[in-house]
Amino acid sequence: MQKSIYAEAIIQQTNSSLTMEEVIKLIEKPRFKEQGDLAFPCFLLAKTMRKAPQKIAEELAAKIDHPLFEKVVADGSYVNCFLHKQTVSKRIIDAVLAAGSAYGSHSFGKGQSIAIDLSSPNIAKPFSMGHLRSTVIGNSLAHIAEKCGYKAVRINHLGDWGTQFGKLIVAYQRWGSEEKVRQAPIKELLALYVKFHKEAEKDSSLNEEGRLWFKKLEEGNEEAESLWKWFRDESLQEFSKIYELLGVEFDSIAGEAFYNSKMEEALEVLSAQNLLSSSQGAEVVDLEEHDLPPLLAKKSDGATLYATRDLAAAMYRQEQYHFSKAWYVVGFEQTLHFKQLFLVLGKMGYKWADEMDHIPFGFVLKDGKKMSTRKGEIVLLEEVLNEAVQLAEGNIEAKNPSLANKQQVAKMVGVGAVIFHDLKNDRQNNVEFSLEDMLRFEGTTGPYVQYTHARACSILRRSALEVGTESSAGLTDETSWAVAKLLMEFPNIIEKSFYQKEPSAIAKYVLELAQEFNKYYSQVKILADDSEQESRLALVKAVTIVLAEGLRLLGVKAPIEM
Repeated sequence: MQKSIYAEAIIQQTNSSLTMEEVIKLIEKPRFKEQGDLAFPCFLLAKTMRKAPQKIAEELAAKIDHPLFEKVVADGSYVNCFLHKQTVSKRIIDAVLAAGSAYGSHSFGKGQSIAIDLSSPNIAKPFSMGHLRSTVIGNSLAHIAEKCGYKAVRINHLGDWGTQFGKLIVAYQRWGSEEKVRQAPIKELLALYVKFHKEAEKDSSLNEEGRLWFKKLEEGNEEAESLWKWFRDESLQEFSKIYELLGVEFDSIAGEAFYNSKMEEALEVLSAQNLLSSSQGAEVVDLEEHDLPPLLAKKSDGATLYATRDLAAAMYRQEQYHFSKAWYVVGFEQTLHFKQLFLVLGKMGYKWADEMDHIPFGFVLKDGKKMSTRKGEIVLLEEVLNEAVQLAEGNIEAKNPSLANKQQVAKMVGVGAVIFHDLKNDRQNNVEFSLEDMLRFEGTTGPYVQYTHARACSILRRSALEVGTESSAGLTDETSWAVAKLLMEFPNIIEKSFYQKEPSAIAKYVLELAQEFNKYYSQVKILADDSEQESRLALVKAVTIVLAEGLRLLGVKAPIEM
């Protein structure tokens, strides 16, 4: 709101051809708080006004006047605005209290839906730390999209089809034990999968045998189908435990196999649009004009491929969900695949393909190397989550043994620590797996933000005053102003995180808010019985609202006691 008022004043005083939206985007936060609260660079005005940016800044600063501004000054080529602390802090705090958890919401997505493809683990393999990123990034982006008015459709496109299942069937037939698989399905299936690849290094005919059994599965062989269904059912039961711990739910768990019956339609559209050409007996879509290799639609033996299945899946999802955007939260290694996929859908005549995006992310590394299921070099996510919860429970027992619902709070803190550790990193960066860093309860961690929220809630409980929706008369001291200004930024952070598809913007924001609030807490006697007590408590209440909502958007719980 304050940015809009400042932008309007700038436009009025310059007769600029820049739109309100353009001016708002140009307004910055000064590097140092001593420079003011808002800064407008005059470089773009220099060309149309035929003056040096510094001169424009001087003239503009002298003209701008508004009750919300304490002063406006020129600082080189910038016009810096100092907001009126008491008036603006009252506005900000009242806005948060009145809106509650809806504060920071936007409506630009109203009436539209986003299909978000996330998590998508392969069945018959354990849910490792390598699967964490797609799951928590995708889940957070879904929350953020909903905060902006969209209906988010969460899709878990399970990897439940492909040659690897022929290999697993061969491994089970040769070395498997039904009793062992039933006792520890995922652990035993992983051992069989790893053994197959070790043995295949010595005997390459195993790979051909695996391909033959997958062909039998495609053709409906009863034994192959029975084993495949068993592997899938056992996997889903195991995965559901992880998703429950993470607090992640899906609107669809239709995996690759679901689209087997729908691929013919995709091939028919490709054929009708004359997009298919023959290459060494296979059918492909040529993408040479885009400097890309062709998309392989059908192999020489008539088998369809991963790409064909994804074309069918996109067509089905548009038909089912009428999405205005579709986001695929999948690692960098699939970048070429998605470039091909979106281009081919466009060539098929689907305009909605322009609104499809691949949202890549870096790897979870262990000792600087990517984890590998094939080699058995993985860290199991369920073990990490359980260990995190146990550690949190131990910390709570040591620091606050009388806390009610200790186990419930430990789950919030332990799981939250793992999620936050991932999301505080820019999604395109690699993340080094470190249980020690992940579970630290101080510094730039989830537990630090959660504890700050609990501390603020504790202050409110200790007060005899009830904080209403207009309990603030505004505050003028520097420490409260630093907190209020950050609260003002929350709606902008939501918008930024949506358009950049970057949950880390919210994680970094809640960390900064927690740090500023803790400075405030250490320097100000919040419960002192004076004329400003109610306003201070209103600020505290506003902080609890924004911290809890920021954490929720990341998929992290906010305990009220720790």
